[in-house]
Amino acid sequence: MTVSPDVQRAVPEVCCDPVEVPAGSAPEVDDETLAAMTKALGHPTRVRILRLLAERRACVTGDLVAELPLAQSTISEHLRILREAGLVQGEIEGPRTSYCVNRAALASLQRAVSSL
Repeated sequence: MTVSPDVQRAVPEVCCDPVEVPAGSAPEVDDETLAAMTKALGHPTRVRILRLLAERRACVTGDLVAELPLAQSTISEHLRILREAGLVQGEIEGPRTSYCVNRAALASLQRAVSSL
């Protein structure tokens, strides 16, 4: 899955800063990117992970393992898929990676779906 360069540029420098995206400022999502994002959300566990991350400023994989009845490797695979779709971003902190929602990409997704 590839994410359009506009959505990639919308990722803040510091991964998990709570950035609010002003209405109408999210980049346009082309059909290929929209399909990749919606495909990533095609599994209930990934939807749940996105909801959990949206509730927090940041989250490490271990926190998700404590909340979901899945192995750490399974959660990591779901996070990889969400990250490749541009919906989640990660920042390596020593042996852990902190993940958070890419709010600009999520806003773009919401706007693209609303326009269907």
